[in-house]
Amino acid sequence: MTSSDSIRMEKLCYSIGGRKILENFDFHLERGVNRTILGVSGSGKTTILKLLLGLLEPDSGGIFLGDLCITGLPESAFMQQRRRIAIVFQGGALFDSMTVGENVGYRLFEEGQLTQAEITAIVREKLGFVGVEPALDLYPAELSGGMKKRVAIARALAADPDYIFFDEPTTGLDPIGVYNICSLMQRLQAEGKTTLMVTHDLATAFATSQRFTFLHNAHMLFEGSEDEMKASNIPEVREFLAPTTSSLFV
Repeated sequence: MTSSDSIRMEKLCYSIGGRKILENFDFHLERGVNRTILGVSGSGKTTILKLLLGLLEPDSGGIFLGDLCITGLPESAFMQQRRRIAIVFQGGALFDSMTVGENVGYRLFEEGQLTQAEITAIVREKLGFVGVEPALDLYPAELSGGMKKRVAIARALAADPDYIFFDEPTTGLDPIGVYNICSLMQRLQAEGKTTLMVTHDLATAFATSQRFTFLHNAHMLFEGSEDEMKASNIPEVREFLAPTTSSLFV
């Protein structure tokens, strides 16, 4: 595996209002290894995704997309590498004023490299993949929560990225919705996509990932497989996996 097949953080520090979110943080997402970042609320999980996407600027340290260090670069300077990544935000982040089809094709329209017919074909293909093609002409307000998540996944797939980030993809969904999202993630992985997810949902994490990172107090407290995590003697990891009365009102 070469550096061009991975996304990395090296000695990264990030803080908000004097509070350390990440400190000397090293992180490596290898192509083909599907990973979940775990941790209590406010531990910095979603912040990692935003930093990797270049949406936030670290205080120090480096972020690498392939061989390119993007730290301090304007977005225009790493657009080609950035195109390899897509994100499915927690709430779907669909544009309310656009139809489902317009939402899915939005990035392709903005890039202006394909014809209307080509974009329409891609939109229909991706909506078919996630099972919501009949919703093509509907607006987000007409969709259920689960359908919005699947449309957001279709939009992420439209530009054919190598990496797909998922921010709490199963929050607010019923068991059927959770099952659908897990199944879609597994299908994406089978097609060669690399997924990085942040979630509180352990069942979803263990169903869709091979490697796990656990954050605590701005540091990576654990990194390893499901079996290694479940066998860990780290108190914070054990408490996260099986909360006890000591967790009450913490």
